Amino acid sequence: MVNSSLSLLSDYPFQRLRDLLDSHPLPDGVEALAMSIGEPQHQPPQLLQKAINANAGSWNKYPPINGTPELVKAIQGFLERRYDLKDGFVGPDSILPVCGTREALFLIGNLLIERSAKGEEKPLVLVPNPFYQVYVGAAIMNEAQPVYLPAGPENNFMPDLETVSAETWQKTTMLFLCSPGNPQGMVGDLTYLRRALELARLHDFTLIMDECYAELYDTEKPHGALEVAQESGSLNNLLVFHSLSKRSSAAGLRSGFVAGDPALIKAFTSLRNYGGASIPLPLQAGSVALWNDDAHVVENRRLYKMKIDAAERILGNRLGFYRPAGGFFLWLDVRERWEDGEQAALEIWQKAGVRVIPGEYLAKTDDTGNNPGKPYIRVALVHDQHIVEEALNRIAIIL
Repeated sequence: MVNSSLSLLSDYPFQRLRDLLDSHPLPDGVEALAMSIGEPQHQPPQLLQKAINANAGSWNKYPPINGTPELVKAIQGFLERRYDLKDGFVGPDSILPVCGTREALFLIGNLLIERSAKGEEKPLVLVPNPFYQVYVGAAIMNEAQPVYLPAGPENNFMPDLETVSAETWQKTTMLFLCSPGNPQGMVGDLTYLRRALELARLHDFTLIMDECYAELYDTEKPHGALEVAQESGSLNNLLVFHSLSKRSSAAGLRSGFVAGDPALIKAFTSLRNYGGASIPLPLQAGSVALWNDDAHVVENRRLYKMKIDAAERILGNRLGFYRPAGGFFLWLDVRERWEDGEQAALEIWQKAGVRVIPGEYLAKTDDTGNNPGKPYIRVALVHDQHIVEEALNRIAIIL
């Protein structure tokens, strides 16, 4: 028998996109351009391959689930440089390398969600809406109830934490936040992050901060939740997730980490000893090289900024264009030209040969029938500059 909770998960967004577009052939001579998936196309720096090659003799060894001392030290150094943390505030007992943050974000539900007895109310997991699908999977597959917090333009594309009732907070076991956000590219400021952590401690739930886009920003370096934790002198009730996929264009490396509350890190390590995947030793060595180097990140950020510059030049003030504060997505409001994002995505595909994803595929429709992503499309600026400009120009022509 298959776990019945699986039936509660919606189709993954990219399968829905294939169902929408693939039955519609392109006109002759039109080359398809995929701007739907946030897969970095920049090449990672050569230091990654050099480190892997230098450690090729360790493929035959089982890697430690909690990472090599060298990797933990490199992550600690990155955090101290990036967030001006005091030496030792986030120590080795507060860091856990993971085999990609998607796996860890999903598995964290197994750690933190206490399944209710039959007939009892389910614990709550709060997620922004739109959201990264894994957040909801972590809740549903552990028999928790997702609560979707609207993250639309009326509250600067971040969930309004003050609209959540005290009763809801009391039943909450996890709050997922993403900053910079996917897909909207907005950033939580220090005041917002302070309030989120304050609520977590007041109501004794865990704040899960997905900061995987933290190194990709337009002008101002985004703040992180660890800065706020340092102000209070405590890591309690906080787990922060980072990845090399976006920072270093190393999505295939499957390397990231969780940092925060040492008691939770210890418990998560125990859980992952049973069901988590370890990063192979040569790839841990490659990860060390990447976390220790900031120069390639500066170049990566420059390339993305050039693409956003091109989008601003080509789209102007059409489709509600705004410069995302972080990340590499455009979140375009299509209502000036189309009924909704699904109609827009289909016509852009049929006329321009460009694949973009309807915003409603990344969001949940509420009980009133409102889906905060419905008026939008998400465009991923991940390809080389000339491909991005070609795709944007094709879209602009049909506006």
